[in-house]
Amino acid sequence: MVKLRLKRCGRKQQAIYRIVAIDVRSRREGRDLQKVGFYDPKRNQTCLNVPAILYFLEKGARPTRTVYDILRKAEFFKDKERTLS
Repeated sequence: MVKLRLKRCGRKQQAIYRIVAIDVRSRREGRDLQKVGFYDPKRNQTCLNVPAILYFLEKGARPTRTVYDILRKAEFFKDKERTLS
């Protein structure tokens, strides 16, 4: 099973997170299938690769709770509902 989850990057006290598609059995810093975005909590910046995220969600990938909240905050699901309707 594939999940969309955060992968920690950056320096001490200055964490930046990549949003990655990764196998459930892999550890947090393990090898990811694809990078689909990043999240910077200090600057409150989010960059998303929407086609890649849609691809993995259509294939059955599940976002973690935190990634789901980031996507919801970026209004990702509102755009998705418009395209599906």
